[in-house]
Amino acid sequence: MKVEIYSKESCPFCVKAKNLAERENLDFDYYMLNEDFTREELFEKFPTARTFPQITVDGKSIGGYDDFQTYIDLQT
Repeated sequence: MKVEIYSKESCPFCVKAKNLAERENLDFDYYMLNEDFTREELFEKFPTARTFPQITVDGKSIGGYDDFQTYIDLQT
């Protein structure tokens, strides 16, 4: 399972998503807005995104932190 977490500064749910990925020993990349991607690039990848974080699993968008938590719970 390959996870990508698109985050922004001062985002508690972004940190929670990163901590969950670490706790579950997942292979993940953690990207920061304005460091690793622009707002325009975010909307190209996630056209309907309105919140952070935005998370993909194996290239498929699954949503934000709550969706990620649910996804992980269903895998175990």
